Amino acid sequence: MCTVGRRNYFSDLVLGEQAVAQLLSTAARWGVEIIAYCFMPDHLHVLVEGMSEQANSRKFTDAFRQVSGFHFKQAHETRLWQEGYFDHVLRKEDATIAVVRYIVLNPVRAGLCADASAYPLLGSSRYELSDVLSAADWYPPLG
Repeated sequence: MCTVGRRNYFSDLVLGEQAVAQLLSTAARWGVEIIAYCFMPDHLHVLVEGMSEQANSRKFTDAFRQVSGFHFKQAHETRLWQEGYFDHVLRKEDATIAVVRYIVLNPVRAGLCADASAYPLLGSSRYELSDVLSAADWYPPLG
């Protein structure tokens, strides 16, 4: 999902850390785990998994956008997120680790850091960051 006007709001580490906290707390409330996330300066990549049959990733996403957008607007008097977002449901045959690799290596591809472990706005609610990064290292690149 992209920030409104693709503004680089998450270049501000404090704003990024606030959004990370909102993402993780919203996920816990909605019964989803964050397999991997990465807040880029002007957008967010996130892979979620429901923890029960009742979990609803769309409702979780809408709740996160609402909570983070509300707090951002209170502090900055402008919108955080653009309308809509791109989503994709992974099928059983899809390689989850390929998507994780894409997400965690995004800041490296964008030239924001040389090593993903140095990027402060990526992680997982399920796995230790070192485990996510090591899994991404051994998996072949996309494409």
